[in-house]
Amino acid sequence: MLFAVELDRRLRGRGIRATALHPGGIMTELLRHTPPEMLMEMAARSARDADGLGSDAPAVKTVEQGAATSVWAGFVAPAEMIGGRYCEDCHVAEITEQGSGVRDYALDPERAKALWAKSEEMIGQRFPEAA
Repeated sequence: MLFAVELDRRLRGRGIRATALHPGGIMTELLRHTPPEMLMEMAARSARDADGLGSDAPAVKTVEQGAATSVWAGFVAPAEMIGGRYCEDCHVAEITEQGSGVRDYALDPERAKALWAKSEEMIGQRFPEAA
C-alpha cells in the first residue's frame, strides 16, 4: 500500500496513477494441495471481521468475483478517485481501526516516502521524481 501511495505521488503529474487492491480469497487450483482443515479455518477466519462478528462477504470468491475489483479499478473507477488509495470489493476502502478497510498508517505519505527511500537504498538505484 505504501509503495502505491508514493508511486502515485511521483507519477500523477504525468497523468499516471497508482493504486493498491485486494481481490479477496479466490477459489483456484492454487489451493488444490491445501489440507481440508486448513481451508475450513481460512474460510472461517475470512468470514469474521476483527471484532469476531460475522460478515456478509463470501469467505472465498469465484475467479470472476475476485477479478471484479481489478477490472473496476482499471476500467471503471475514475483515476482521481483511486490514485494512491486502497480498493476492495469494487470500492475505495474506508480508513478503519479494525476489520476490513485500510489503516491510516498504510496511507501515510511520510511512511510511503521512507519505504521508497529504503527500497532505493536496498537495490542501489535511485529513481528520480517526475518533473
